[in-house]
Amino acid sequence: MSDSPDTAAVVPYDEFGLFAENVAEFDLDVPELPTVERRSVDLDDGRSLSLLVWGDQPAEIVFVHGGAQNAHTWDTVALALGRPAIAVDLPGHGHSSWRDDGAYSPSNLADDVARAVEAHAPGAQVVVGMSLGGLTSMMLATRHPQLVRQLAMVDITPGVNGEKAKAIIDFVNGPQSFTSFDDLLTRTIEFNPTRSESSLRRGILHNAHQLADGSWQWNYDRTNRHGDQSAQGNGSMPEADVVPAAGDRNPLWDDFAAIACPLTLIRGSLSPVVDDDDVAEARRLQPAIVVHLVDGAGHSVQGDRPAELAALLTGLLD
Repeated sequence: MSDSPDTAAVVPYDEFGLFAENVAEFDLDVPELPTVERRSVDLDDGRSLSLLVWGDQPAEIVFVHGGAQNAHTWDTVALALGRPAIAVDLPGHGHSSWRDDGAYSPSNLADDVARAVEAHAPGAQVVVGMSLGGLTSMMLATRHPQLVRQLAMVDITPGVNGEKAKAIIDFVNGPQSFTSFDDLLTRTIEFNPTRSESSLRRGILHNAHQLADGSWQWNYDRTNRHGDQSAQGNGSMPEADVVPAAGDRNPLWDDFAAIACPLTLIRGSLSPVVDDDDVAEARRLQPAIVVHLVDGAGHSVQGDRPAELAALLTGLLD
């Protein structure tokens, strides 16, 4: 039985103190942990965008996480890669400011991410985006093409729909508050069967916070004034902006077709989010696209098979 809030112990958290666990769990060859710093970029409307800067050399790669995640979802991949990089906290996530209008569309997010890339990774060779971050990176490539020399989209295309994304949306639109860390971990394990408990534990520590009474809450902004909030009663995540109505063609396919840089699609073999029809449409619109299937990975390829993902990204950098 979980502890009550009154008796729950304080769970320690050191943002930069968990990297050794990442290395050990996946048996990575990392002789020395890199320097990692948190920085921020001021936006014109008074908000700020937070990011992690990996290494002390010009960034070669930009990482953009999915909805309800944060920059630390890329930690193991960044450690395995061993290259200078930045990982952005999308608006409404991690340490970045929330939007007052709740409009977390890929276009809006891309314009904010562009400011971070301009400031901290203007010469990056590859932009890597997963899920909502993949669609955001796609819009970055179309709206700010000078910042995206190559694009890697991780387990996402504009073919995403409510049925394919149901498990993800059900998870992120679940409870905001939990009596204890164990309760939060139990629900996270239930919805992430392809991940190890230790990996999910680290993810929660980076993506939730403990209140004075011992209870826990997610960090991400759950409001979305452009989505249908009535069904959940507590708001919906940005997926509402990218999932079309049943049977409708997603207009984001037009933006996908407009990508002018080299494009790679990386799928998780166990994920329902990208199917063969999506790949066929992606190939029709982008005949030169390179597609990889990562065996044993679900939607969160970076969490399930980080070393394999790092190897594929190394191939794009070399």
